[in-house]
Amino acid sequence: MKFETNPADLFSSKAANSIPIRAVTKGDLKAKKSGISAKEREWAKSSNFDGSSGQHCLVPNADGTLHSVLFGLGDGISEKTGFELGRLAGQLPDGTFKLDTEIPNADLGWGLGGYRFAKYKKSKSKPAKLIPDGGRPQRRLIEGSYIARDLINIPASDMGPDALEKAFRKIAAKHKAKVQVVKGDQLLKRNFPMVHAVGRASVQAPRVLDLRWGKANHPKVTLVGKGVTFDTGGLNIKPGNSMSLMKKDMGGAANVLGLAHMIMDARLPVRLRVIIGAVENAISGNAFRPGDVLPSRNGMSVEIGNTDAEGRLVLGDCLTLGDEEKPQMMIDMATLTGAARVALGPDLPPFYTDDDAFAAEILSASDACFDPLWRMPLWQPYNAMMTSKVADVNHINTSGAGFAGSITAALFLQRFVSKTKSWVHFDIYGWTPAQKPWAPVGGEAQGIRALYEVLSKRYG
Repeated sequence: MKFETNPADLFSSKAANSIPIRAVTKGDLKAKKSGISAKEREWAKSSNFDGSSGQHCLVPNADGTLHSVLFGLGDGISEKTGFELGRLAGQLPDGTFKLDTEIPNADLGWGLGGYRFAKYKKSKSKPAKLIPDGGRPQRRLIEGSYIARDLINIPASDMGPDALEKAFRKIAAKHKAKVQVVKGDQLLKRNFPMVHAVGRASVQAPRVLDLRWGKANHPKVTLVGKGVTFDTGGLNIKPGNSMSLMKKDMGGAANVLGLAHMIMDARLPVRLRVIIGAVENAISGNAFRPGDVLPSRNGMSVEIGNTDAEGRLVLGDCLTLGDEEKPQMMIDMATLTGAARVALGPDLPPFYTDDDAFAAEILSASDACFDPLWRMPLWQPYNAMMTSKVADVNHINTSGAGFAGSITAALFLQRFVSKTKSWVHFDIYGWTPAQKPWAPVGGEAQGIRALYEVLSKRYG
């Protein structure tokens, strides 16, 4: 599988001529028996390096070559330290480096921090390499994150429904999974009316992508992703500043594909199914309209309150398809609401489930994996906000108050899940707006490392 940054380029197994990265606490710089040489101590002082967490200092040899790198630990190693190390992957010069101290998740942090999206740039710099702990980086988690990042970062001109299907098929082929695609007007014949309505205005036909992998007698785990490759808002058109990042509106699909890769690469004993509604919410003479009433796969009629709330319509039909075979677990991911960002910001995706035990597993894994998530309530009284006078339900909050946008979206989705044992919905942002040591600005994997941890513990 080809990535915009090849994870293998960030690691090396050859220790010869490697440059040491010395992990240093603030106290180490003061203690004479800390293993820091006098030369390194003097250079640190002249460079105003005091060992603060995440800080680093390059120590040269007399001939100007690099002698060592000092990396600040602050008061000591924490669960965040390995991820903080990721900043070095993007800042150190070409060469091979080796940590002199064991730091949990150092290779994962290095791999995530070393990612660069340079598909459209002429010049591409060589990345620094790290000798991973134990000789093996956490390749699977890095690759899954890269899949999500790459797919989100590619602009809609090169990542429409056609290209998303192609990427879907590539991942399936790598793992020998079976694929079925329902496309264009076949969606109406096969009973995906809401997917068809949302995507019919685009020059690229809407479609449902369906992947199956694993043994039929294993526990059924189904992943559902929102694959809106670009969202104009439809006839309720977005203003320009709100449309500028809408290439990322297929971030849910990108993330479930990253998670699916992790599951299949690990060969977890599950019967995996991945369902993606791949559409572009465009504008033309046949675009769906505010006030239209759409049928849905589960038979419920849906009044359209706003064409810029298209993702939940696509997910509704896809969730119904997944629910029909009664899986043990169904996970959906979508860049669904601005309300989730208002409530929790870009870095902390909310999730919704009525399974308390499942929620506890997710939160525990979120903390353990440094993959932030926050549970929000499926507050049933808010269903009244989606009352319609002409249909079974309106797909947005019509109360006029503008309250609880993320919660009402989750409640709408819950209406399409009745047979699944455990269902969880993630309202992700799918984007890093400000650079972090482990995440450059751009498309981002959110929640999938935590979910892989949950699935590994349950089924690994």
